[in-house]
Amino acid sequence: MPPINASNDAYNAGKIQVLEGLDAVRMRPGMYIGTTSVRGLHHLLWEIVDNGIDEALAGYATEIAVTLHKDGSASVWDNGRGVPVDEHPQLHVSGIELIYTRLHAGGKFGNENYAYSGGLHGVGASVVNALSKWMTVDSFRDWTHYQMRFETIWDEKDKKWHAGKPVGGLQKLGNTRKRGTLVRFLPDDTIFTEDHRFNSETVSRRLRELAYLNKGLKITFIDERAKEDQRETRFCYAGGIADYVKYLNRDKTPLHDEPILLEGKKDDVVCAVAMQYTDAYTESVFSYVNNIPTGEGGTHEMGFRSALTKAFNDYARRIGALKEKDANLAGEDFREGLTAVLTVMVKNPQFEGQTKGKLGNSEVKPAVESIISLRLAEFLENLKNGELAQKIVEKAVKSAKVREAARKARDVARARNSLEAAPLVGKLSSCTGRKAVENELFIVEGDSAGGSAKQGRDRHFQAILPLRGKPLNAEKKRLDQVLANEEFRSIITALGTNIDEDFDISALKYHKVIILSDADQDGAHIRAILLTFFYRYMRELVAQGHVYIGMPPLYLVKRPGSQEYAYDDKELRRLTAGKKNYTIQRYKGLGEMNPEQLWETTMDPAHRKLMRVTLEDAAREDEIITILMGDKVDPRREYIISHAEFNKQDNFESHQLEKEQKN
Repeated sequence: MPPINASNDAYNAGKIQVLEGLDAVRMRPGMYIGTTSVRGLHHLLWEIVDNGIDEALAGYATEIAVTLHKDGSASVWDNGRGVPVDEHPQLHVSGIELIYTRLHAGGKFGNENYAYSGGLHGVGASVVNALSKWMTVDSFRDWTHYQMRFETIWDEKDKKWHAGKPVGGLQKLGNTRKRGTLVRFLPDDTIFTEDHRFNSETVSRRLRELAYLNKGLKITFIDERAKEDQRETRFCYAGGIADYVKYLNRDKTPLHDEPILLEGKKDDVVCAVAMQYTDAYTESVFSYVNNIPTGEGGTHEMGFRSALTKAFNDYARRIGALKEKDANLAGEDFREGLTAVLTVMVKNPQFEGQTKGKLGNSEVKPAVESIISLRLAEFLENLKNGELAQKIVEKAVKSAKVREAARKARDVARARNSLEAAPLVGKLSSCTGRKAVENELFIVEGDSAGGSAKQGRDRHFQAILPLRGKPLNAEKKRLDQVLANEEFRSIITALGTNIDEDFDISALKYHKVIILSDADQDGAHIRAILLTFFYRYMRELVAQGHVYIGMPPLYLVKRPGSQEYAYDDKELRRLTAGKKNYTIQRYKGLGEMNPEQLWETTMDPAHRKLMRVTLEDAAREDEIITILMGDKVDPRREYIISHAEFNKQDNFESHQLEKEQKN
């Protein structure tokens, strides 16, 4: 360490960098779009799409079209008012130039132009420009077609790239009957180095979601890269979020045909919720604020849950399902098997950061609670809804009995110390380190792999929990059945967090929970079962990024004096291309690797590969788990047929066989 009074003459005012305009965005893109991964790439598109949606929310647009072009660019058109082209009175530049080149410049800070909007930070359009190689903006307004082009330009003088510079000024291209805005941009592949291609399925899902959330809005999706008969998809739903709930439940068994729709407005908060109960054991609640998904919930969800619990408890007492001496049922009892889409419109929403994951406005909770309480009470008082209301209450009463049985089982287990210790005796090999943030828990398939992992690990921060057989499929089981499973009890005890409503992330003993299974069908099934359990009963564990999948190598390539590992077939072909005098060892399971090999390939933080499990699209994640792990066989078969590549011979062994047959 240098002495405190060491000379710092080299650090002076001349060393301070001033990043002007959009250059700051290119220097630190993660500050504005969260990440430069494929998720951040799509965030650019959502920013432009949201501008079109805001025009629709304001009542000026009825159609939106999104196109993915062959050159990698994307374009978004809406038939709204068109971007302003007149000169700003103070800054003396056109509206187009101002919006697309200045951070925090936009028409959404007040409520005059947009009463409700998702793009409140004023950085969306300009950030997209900053992170693109080029962008063109066409504005169709006042019977005239205007266009402006922006490019990221290399400045030879100061040896720097300058982002989003206007090229050629505002052009007037002629007269037109069209109206609206067309924005086309090409993401910069020097920024999005992981993958700079838009994913058609990701875009299609989001546009479908927006069409459900904006009843009657016509959204067209065109992918020029696809086969001609698969290029265009149109979304428009007259039933709005009620249709959305039906769509989400299409692979479940609903208890009633039509969703319950509750709508209202209080002060400046507009709220709507569509609900449909199924025979499932878990809840699926998806919330949105100004069309922005709020996967982490917030005050609007709190208001909804509170109102739902109170209204149904009051109704249960009124019909005698709950006696005077009985305690109220818990909220989770009334939400068992519930699929709900909650959407609110808020004039000045306060989100956690630009990625907008959680709503924080305190005034929204009482507003939503008031709206839902009133509308749900009206629904329950209507005699024609009596049969359904009673069915929901009966389901909740059963849920409460199961929950109480599970609670008593947990209490008894704790009292006997069985949950805390007995199942783990001789099973969990804990680590010596006491800092949870540094500790890792490997959940390993089988005793033989567990043995290798125990011997190969670093005992200071790595713990090993071998699974003896497959746990239950949590998607098909109640909470009490999950708690009765020894493998799940071992995991719950090892993590220390408890589960479901009692889950406490602050008690987590290991900040990395790594699923380590064989690279075969059984291993994939075990991963799916564990991920389903974490998603349904420890969702926050996944949401906060604590769950990982270990990536063991598939092959060991040996040559005289050297050896290398290949983690997939593509890597194996690269290692063996044009080479001679090598042998290949195919690892059929983790148990075939000795402790040293398992450490250096799969457990050593300096060399291993881990896949982090994240939550990005709550509705899609719930849908996939329902399809793959639920009771219905037909949706699972259809999914497998449409996604599996049965005839694709892309593994190394097939290539080798093909080569031998030719020779």
